[in-house]
Amino acid sequence: MSSGFVTGLFSIPEGMAYASIGGFAAPLGLWSGVVPTIVGSMLARTVLMVTTLTSAIALSSQSVMASAGLDPGDVGGVATLTVLVGVVMLIMGLLRMGAVMAFVSTAVMTGFTTGIAVQILAGVITDATGYAPASSNTAGKLVEAVAHVGDWHAPTVAVALGTVAVWFAARRVTRLRALATLVALIVASIAAFVLARDVETVSDIAAVPRSLPPFTIPDTAAFPALVTGAIAVALVALAQAAGISAAVANPDGTRADASKDFTAQGAANLVGGFFGALPTGGSLSRTGVATGAGARTRWSGIFAGLSLGLIVVLIGPVAGEIPMAVIGGLMLIVGAEIVEGRIPDIRLVARTSTASLAAMVVTFVATTALPLQQAIFIGAALSILLTAVQNSRAGELVELVREDDGWSIGDAPAVLPSHRTTVVHYSGHGFFAEIGRLDDEWPDMTGANDAALVVSARGSFGVPSATFLKMLGRRAAEMRADGVALVICGVPPRLQALLERTGALDALGPANVVAATGTLMESVRLGVARADALRAEMRAREP
Repeated sequence: MSSGFVTGLFSIPEGMAYASIGGFAAPLGLWSGVVPTIVGSMLARTVLMVTTLTSAIALSSQSVMASAGLDPGDVGGVATLTVLVGVVMLIMGLLRMGAVMAFVSTAVMTGFTTGIAVQILAGVITDATGYAPASSNTAGKLVEAVAHVGDWHAPTVAVALGTVAVWFAARRVTRLRALATLVALIVASIAAFVLARDVETVSDIAAVPRSLPPFTIPDTAAFPALVTGAIAVALVALAQAAGISAAVANPDGTRADASKDFTAQGAANLVGGFFGALPTGGSLSRTGVATGAGARTRWSGIFAGLSLGLIVVLIGPVAGEIPMAVIGGLMLIVGAEIVEGRIPDIRLVARTSTASLAAMVVTFVATTALPLQQAIFIGAALSILLTAVQNSRAGELVELVREDDGWSIGDAPAVLPSHRTTVVHYSGHGFFAEIGRLDDEWPDMTGANDAALVVSARGSFGVPSATFLKMLGRRAAEMRADGVALVICGVPPRLQALLERTGALDALGPANVVAATGTLMESVRLGVARADALRAEMRAREP
């Protein structure tokens, strides 16, 4: 419950700040942390994920509203956008499209989540130093801030560093470890009120209203202009949520379900749109605050939404006295903790392969240097590219050699031996990218006499392509011309139907295609018997 209170209190300055940087009325940032947070926490399968407004969603929403020719101050238009984002998320969740996240590689997701963490750090430069970088680029903000250290506001920096120091001190006390964020927030705020009255506070952004989220009616006339933009905002939000699922494991050990997280966020936006909320999604910073404050169940997020509503109604103006430098200090901790949590994955990716390392670095650079929606598409394209590269290396031929006590495995022969039947097993999917390697490993038939080749396909050809069928047909024709028998065995029903539909079965000869059976290696024995019979027929025809 304490973690929910800390998160709710933290949501006041952060929510208002995010709404303001998007050009929206600051109170909309508050309402985005009440109803959507409660609904999202109730339904999400990533139980610690806090669904609320983020800086990326605020900026994306601003761009969408501007493209549609709508004023960010148009409450009805904002409600329409939020509801549409919810509908898109719901559809994606109900269609189980979260499964596509399984195709996003660890390398890409590590680069993305680390980039988001660096965005968080860059986003609080002004709050933590008092210096406002002119650059709109994440890396540019960091470089500019370091280059202008002399322009930093000393009291602001002192409050931010003091907040970090109090947090570290509280973390060293066992009984205060789970409350370190709350202790730092309260102690640093009181100290700043007494010693540094000239630092910016929440109320300097906008007055904190003492009211519950207002009921809002969407403007139906704005629907056509916002549909396309709603899809883009939804993708930004869902990508951030996917990053949370990768970075924050469920305390009870259960696995997250991206599709159900999509549905949960869709419901949060669909309901939140009628209660003054901007589009929302999984917030890495707010989730980091919750976990840092000791969150262990979904009730933390539910209490965060309830606490925010109660705080605003009961002591809204008092909460407005929280210094932004305190928020900046806590955000520095959150960002640093997220980066620290990614270090094992960064090391793993770096040691895995050059391609994985390159994908991680490119995604990180894109996330910190480009608009988030563009970074998402780049990351998706890299994941597809990595999948294709890995599939191209997956297919291979190995020789199966009959021994007295079973079968042994060896390298496929470069040249097909004469006067015997050779058995090879193809391990792969039949994916078109594999064909080049398969073609290279196919035994050379030149000079082969009284020879046959049995190709075992059991457990392979999950996605046979036209390229594979074309290669198989060419090889079969070459082998017939050279007087070498070819038998395909262990053929699954799906491949059998495909061979029939494309006419490849007739080219191979129906008797030369042996279906897979329920007994291990039985189809291989049948295939060898068929190949031996073909060799005998060819020997009988010889003069």
